[in-house]
Amino acid sequence: MIEFYINGQQVDVQLEDEQSIGDVLKSFEKTCEENEAAVIGITVNGKQITAELFDEESAKPLEKNTKFEFSIVTKNDIMESFSKLSELFAELASQMEGVPVALQSGQNLEVSESIKKLADSIEQFCHIATLASLFPDTFTPEKLNGINFKEFFSEFSPILKDFEDALQNNDTVMLGDLSEYEICPRLKEISKSLQTL
Repeated sequence: MIEFYINGQQVDVQLEDEQSIGDVLKSFEKTCEENEAAVIGITVNGKQITAELFDEESAKPLEKNTKFEFSIVTKNDIMESFSKLSELFAELASQMEGVPVALQSGQNLEVSESIKKLADSIEQFCHIATLASLFPDTFTPEKLNGINFKEFFSEFSPILKDFEDALQNNDTVMLGDLSEYEICPRLKEISKSLQTL
């Protein structure tokens, strides 16, 4: 019995004349493309198929008790994630704008939490942007208000580094300035560009 799982859910799949593991992987990839999805992970019989193993495993004949597990992402998943991030970045922008006042009134804990949330959100964003690159026709810099994410983050990273240094040195003036004048506008910009998707 050949088993198929997609994102952890068992699914019924009708095989046609697939003879090898590679045949199955090719038809699955084609089905994904037709449904605006991309494969981001493959496990066959409990063995993760990495790029290095792909050719070797693909050549193996299809046996009666083969178990395929696929991790996929759809274009819609990415759009939804970008939409949520757009809201999150807008919310973080207003929190960053409020950092100078928060610091002056001794709300250091709230400021730390906003910063942690910002770091997590940027990490999440980078992960989703990487997945978005699997759909190059949809997620282009032109469609993101001309923002090229690589350039955006290469300019943003040094600011975040200065911010981290200011945190460690307890330089509240620098923290306030970076939050309000450097980080906040960039978060608004990225939030707006994600909305256009």
